[in-house]
Amino acid sequence: MTPTRARAWAGVDAGKGHHWAAVVDDTGATLWSKKIDNDETAILTALGEILALAEEVSFAVDISGTASALLLALLAAHGISAVYVPGRTVNRMSGAYRGEGKTDAKDAYVIAETSRHRNDFATIDVPAQLAADLALLTAHRTDLVADRVRMLNRLRDVLTGVFPALERAFDYSAHKGGLILLTGYQTPAAIRRRGHTRLTAWLAKRHVRSAETVAATAIAAAAAQQTTLPGEAVAAQIVAELAKAILDLDNRITRLETQIRDTFRSHPQAEIIESMPGIGPILGAELVVAAGDLASYTDAGHLASAAGLVPVPRDSGRRTGNLHRPKRYSRRLCRVFYLSAQTSIIRDGPNRDFYLKKRSEGCKHVQAVIALARRRVTVLWALLRDERVFTPAPPVALTA
Repeated sequence: MTPTRARAWAGVDAGKGHHWAAVVDDTGATLWSKKIDNDETAILTALGEILALAEEVSFAVDISGTASALLLALLAAHGISAVYVPGRTVNRMSGAYRGEGKTDAKDAYVIAETSRHRNDFATIDVPAQLAADLALLTAHRTDLVADRVRMLNRLRDVLTGVFPALERAFDYSAHKGGLILLTGYQTPAAIRRRGHTRLTAWLAKRHVRSAETVAATAIAAAAAQQTTLPGEAVAAQIVAELAKAILDLDNRITRLETQIRDTFRSHPQAEIIESMPGIGPILGAELVVAAGDLASYTDAGHLASAAGLVPVPRDSGRRTGNLHRPKRYSRRLCRVFYLSAQTSIIRDGPNRDFYLKKRSEGCKHVQAVIALARRRVTVLWALLRDERVFTPAPPVALTA
């Protein structure tokens, strides 16, 4: 079948179980609209039908995550790129088209029409194997850390209900010794019966640092509470189970972080990225995942803009020069640069000096950190361009 049209635009409303694709011509008329199962055979069949409609077909999707991974991989295998139309844009544009109802078919049509009218959407790059591995590993780590925070909050809440003095005694988010203590002893009476000497030996046997100090702190907390509260026995059981689960989760996170570090350091630019103060292997992996191909940014300004570190004007009436953070930027990339900038000011050096300079100029902490993050983008981009590692002192220019 010979295509009868020079160009068409395909919009895909992506989903986990199925997608809906709509194709429009240069007048906005619908040429094709069907439901497609998220299955390789179904996608390839639909792709053949769509490509037969015109000599050139431009694709746009509203999801660039796991739901559209197979679709995007098949498009890339056929040498076809797709652009990303954010869901926020789709929702806003829907009001400009007929009908108040929301359906997959309408969303797909709106995506196709939006991509037809605008040519400023970012192209979705199918990640290489290394980037795909890091994306999965860092996402899994984020989930595990969130699970740890949830369990810690639950542990502190239950412990407060029966033994508030012991809940206040340790920072369980950072103190492994306190968690190990809770796996065996959760009530004032149990700690008092054990006594300082035997409790110290019990903790030392489990390789708790400063076991004597931990035992003394627990004994002091137990001595401060002589009353047995309702539900203490059940609460003690729950606290012990939560403490064991958190310790097990800590081991899983440690093993995962080792895997992330080893995977990240196989990246050709890992040494340069990690040489920047405040960027370790975890944030470096997050940077590779969030930024994609760092060579695709033409200059430091484009990389900073993608991270939301370049303000945009929002003027109205007589008000001019009103600058704000843009609405369209990578939150994940912004987080990487912000956290790395905040970490870099802990130690003396050019980063801390720049931060203190901004504070002396009247900037608040967040403003100074954002300014530093923007400056660090320029430095990092220059290092990647010149293929050299970071040094506190600027390199000396070579003379002929």
